[in-house]
Amino acid sequence: MTDPEISAPRPVPGDSGTSGTGTAATDVTTQRYDLDLRSDPADLTAALVDIPSVSGTEQPLADAIERALRALPHLEVVRLGNSVLARTQLGRPTRIMLAGHIDTVPIADNVPSRRDGDILHGCGTTDMKSGDAMLLHLAATLFDDGAEPARDLTFVFYDCEEIEHERNGLTAIEAQLPEWLDADLAVLGEPTDGKVEAGCQGTLSMAVTVHGRRAHAARSWRGSNAIHRAAAVLDTLAAFDARVVEIDGCTYREGLNAVGITGGVASNVIPDECEIRVNFRFAPDRSAQSAVEVITGLLSDDGPLDPSVRANEVRVLDVAAGALPGLSAPAAAEFVAAAGGEAVAKFGWTDVARFAARGVPAVNFGPGDPSLAHTREEHVSRTQIQRMTQVLRRFLA
Repeated sequence: MTDPEISAPRPVPGDSGTSGTGTAATDVTTQRYDLDLRSDPADLTAALVDIPSVSGTEQPLADAIERALRALPHLEVVRLGNSVLARTQLGRPTRIMLAGHIDTVPIADNVPSRRDGDILHGCGTTDMKSGDAMLLHLAATLFDDGAEPARDLTFVFYDCEEIEHERNGLTAIEAQLPEWLDADLAVLGEPTDGKVEAGCQGTLSMAVTVHGRRAHAARSWRGSNAIHRAAAVLDTLAAFDARVVEIDGCTYREGLNAVGITGGVASNVIPDECEIRVNFRFAPDRSAQSAVEVITGLLSDDGPLDPSVRANEVRVLDVAAGALPGLSAPAAAEFVAAAGGEAVAKFGWTDVARFAARGVPAVNFGPGDPSLAHTREEHVSRTQIQRMTQVLRRFLA
């Protein structure tokens, strides 16, 4: 049986105040949502989930975050589109950036949130409203009772991470407010299931077009079957000797795979073209350019003996460099020590790569199992949210 105690935000008359439980409250006339940043970060997670924010529709949530942060006198706050940034100016020798995206993939019948014992279900519980709740809670409570953190802090809550690069809120921030992304360490609240995941691997998408020559299927010897010729490309991919690379004690595993294939004209035609989509996940010690050169050289050929058939064409569709873990940086080493002394490699690509490209060491650290992200079954442990919040609190305070 599920526990229905955490439900959707309820309309309230007039200009509602802040909900005492951390559940978002809405104004019935303006659909205003208010957040209690000092509530339990697990309850705050439920409040964030209950404010739908599919990519491109983040304004109500961004408004709520902006209002909550502007109410904190120790923070300077700016708004850029639907991204909200806040920072301290305490004159500390080091600055830590704490960042999280506020958008989710499309809702799959999993909003409002639902609690079942220690488990909180709902869209964004892992990716990554639990991470956002952790950071928002700390933005408020690190200064309670006259306390101050040992480092200056920058909080970045940005929109449109789940869609194209151009619309990602960090793209606009880099262009218009680049000084807000300067720090000694960036911590991104992407789900890591309680671990510190350092850096990230790069990703390269390519299309390999294998050519042939059309012919009637009844006279196949007069043609060259492009789908048959694609077997050589597939064999090359299957035989690829993927590297295992250790950097700063983190082990990265490369992978080269076919992820799609299309071809064929009609049931009575020998096809003259077949396209294979390829994805290469490469360790962060390779540059994007070197990754392209390696795979282009591997998948290109000089064509068959028949001069009427063109050679394979290899096109780059998208490439994003990885991020070195940077754990030798003092702030990064201190954070890993505070989190238990161990960091592992991040295999998927995340926005830590943007920070690393700016010379800022970056790690992923957020509640939730990343394999649950984008699924209908997305959920997170309330206890894990609370424990990870305390880890960050000890490091910052």
